[in-house]
Amino acid sequence: MTFDLLSALIVFAVVSSITPGPNNLMLMASGANFGLRRTIPHMLGISLGHGFMGFLLGIGLIAVFRAYPVIKQSMLVICSLYLAYLAWKIANAAAPKDAQADGKPLTFLQAAAFQWVNPKAVYMAITAQTYYAPGESGWRGALVVAVVFALVNLPSVSIWAWGGTQVRRWLATPSRLRAFNWTMAAALMATLIPILA
Repeated sequence: MTFDLLSALIVFAVVSSITPGPNNLMLMASGANFGLRRTIPHMLGISLGHGFMGFLLGIGLIAVFRAYPVIKQSMLVICSLYLAYLAWKIANAAAPKDAQADGKPLTFLQAAAFQWVNPKAVYMAITAQTYYAPGESGWRGALVVAVVFALVNLPSVSIWAWGGTQVRRWLATPSRLRAFNWTMAAALMATLIPILA
């Protein structure tokens, strides 16, 4: 991979990873409700899960999507339903003091699996593999793109979880927490608008 191509891939990975989307909004809510330490498996699941998904997309799933568009459409329906469920869970999350005892942030495997129904993550991976994988490099090029994305993604998503922890004290009031959680839930649902439009 040339330096110019690698630089372009890193910029794309940073911009697409750090901008608002389902992963980042869920991490902010998780940081606010559960704290940074309990959100670490969620962050790792996103970064490594997205890297793995990107690798698999790079070695052949893109061809499957092209040959069978109904699979892509099915994923959009599943994604929409799952995002609605997650938005409901965020909107009804417990107060931080209660969350320590009873609440459960997403696990590593749940966050990794979510990448497959997250439209932003899927499109990020397809775009990265389509534009930045070195031509005729096969699985090695797909692996390079996936590893670069995973390495760039972790610090990017960590900012959102940390941001959630910073507003945690302010959210100690139940009415503020409720307003924050409902706002995050609405924002999460709003991420579907450009995908479904």
